Amino acid sequence: METKRRKFQGVLNILSFNRHFYIIGIGILALITASHKIFEWSDLLYWLIIAAFLYGLIMPLIVSAYVYDFSGYYDFQWLKNCSVDESKVKNILNINAGFDETSYIIKNNFPQAGLKVFDFYDAKRHTEPAIIRARKVSIVYPDTQQMHSNSIPLPDQSADIIFLLSVAHEIRSHEEKIIFLKECRRLCKTDGKIIMVEHLRDFPNFLAFSVGFTHFFSKAVWKNAFKSAGFSSFEEVKFTPFMSIFICTP
Repeated sequence: METKRRKFQGVLNILSFNRHFYIIGIGILALITASHKIFEWSDLLYWLIIAAFLYGLIMPLIVSAYVYDFSGYYDFQWLKNCSVDESKVKNILNINAGFDETSYIIKNNFPQAGLKVFDFYDAKRHTEPAIIRARKVSIVYPDTQQMHSNSIPLPDQSADIIFLLSVAHEIRSHEEKIIFLKECRRLCKTDGKIIMVEHLRDFPNFLAFSVGFTHFFSKAVWKNAFKSAGFSSFEEVKFTPFMSIFICTP
């Protein structure tokens, strides 16, 4: 299947899936503007508030365009930094939370390998409007299987690579993260890898997403989760100032 992305597809996805935030934000801006005209209050304070709101609305879109549309994220050139010997990769798992933009790309990058795709979306737990909207437009890779985060229906040591691409942060509970990663470790061959890509709860992402950066988790949280799940290594490679690639081995 054709995997070429449209121009600005990444930022348009962010805008579409999170449109409720932008509708609320524009509504608040309208109320602030109206109140400034009705009541007498400082012009300086007014413009500071307007600037802060515009920053909060526009900066996430600029950063998203940079990361998802201009950085080469979907070209998978960053995979060269993950020490993957493509000739030895026979079986790959790609796990998503109901929105899959990467499975066809992975298959194109590893045409000789078998690819299994799993979706851990749980309507009872994952109730954010963004996820629900994303699922409606997601391209479903053939034979994608539903799974629970604590159980992946595959035998031990059956995967050379497990991809977790901008998805694991949807597991909000720390204990659930550990259980999920233990299950990934069970499936990973002794010389296999977990390759996880995530925004972090750090200063660059605070500048990018303001309070929205709390949707992500810190490097320390992920390191603790992988260590608690029994992984022997935890390596970080930066991909843009806003995203990290974690390469972990069992």
